[in-house]
Amino acid sequence: MTHPHPLPPPDGREIAIYTETFNRLAANIGQVVLGKPEVIRLALTALFCEGHILLEDVPGVGKTTLARAIASSVRGQWRRIQFTPDLLPSDVTGVTIFNQATREFEFHKGPVFANVVIADEINRASPKTQSALLEVMEERHVTIDGVRHQVPRPFLVVATQNPVEMDGTYRLPEAQLDRFLMRLSIGYPEEAVEVEVLRGGAARRSPEDLAPVSDTGTIAQLSALARRVYVHDVAYQYVVQLANATREHSDVRLGLSPRGAIALTRAAQAYALAAGRTYVLPEDLKTLAQPVIAHRLVLTPDAQLRGVTGEAVVTAVLAQVPVPQPATTGA
Repeated sequence: MTHPHPLPPPDGREIAIYTETFNRLAANIGQVVLGKPEVIRLALTALFCEGHILLEDVPGVGKTTLARAIASSVRGQWRRIQFTPDLLPSDVTGVTIFNQATREFEFHKGPVFANVVIADEINRASPKTQSALLEVMEERHVTIDGVRHQVPRPFLVVATQNPVEMDGTYRLPEAQLDRFLMRLSIGYPEEAVEVEVLRGGAARRSPEDLAPVSDTGTIAQLSALARRVYVHDVAYQYVVQLANATREHSDVRLGLSPRGAIALTRAAQAYALAAGRTYVLPEDLKTLAQPVIAHRLVLTPDAQLRGVTGEAVVTAVLAQVPVPQPATTGA
């Protein structure tokens, strides 16, 4: 049985505005992040979902450049926090200070009060400081001395992280990784792109040189638009079947949660609309499965010893679960 969508699908004008804004942002970021168009599109999908991004890769491949380029392309407040072992939670969220002149306590906002927050090398800070940021990511407010302070909307955290094998890092717990909509890896550039980088193709422009091509108000409006993209019951069933397959996999201790399944569906709506469609296809879900699902899986100790990764499990699950026929998933 097919249930009617509670909201009308986007019309032609709304689709055009969405895709034009999405493509302008992608082209703008692509001026400084060379040769990675799919990574850029995935990051923008998370932006339009108001979901947070974890960029995990080895040093020097452009994680911070991508994060700063996103912030520079959207007109709004953005802050960068360099995470270090001595960083305190109050350095992230802010602190209450007694004002001698007014004889009152005043709250001084921390750098987390911005539309785009770049958390650079988040795994170099202590778990307590990590938790301070991750709590704001989930709740979208800071509570200091019993008083709640809302962060601006839209609110996006782009965190960068070096692999856990690197020395001097604190691994993010699996439960906290679930706060990130996507985990993306940029990877090394293709040979031709790297030659261009060495010639100075990227050095001529930095993220600070990028002019904003959109603003936070527009992003918020378009995020609401993406939620009106149609998802057929068969597509919902496909997501649930993928989730169940991860939970039943022999190498997985904790599979995809319902929150993770919702995240996959929301990301697919934004991704489909960027392609000019008002409905989700199975291919959208398959494309997003790795960045949305892999980091949420908790593997068994035996699987970890054998070097099994979340990405390998997702690949196996995608091959195992039958894909719905496209004819049954359209609007």
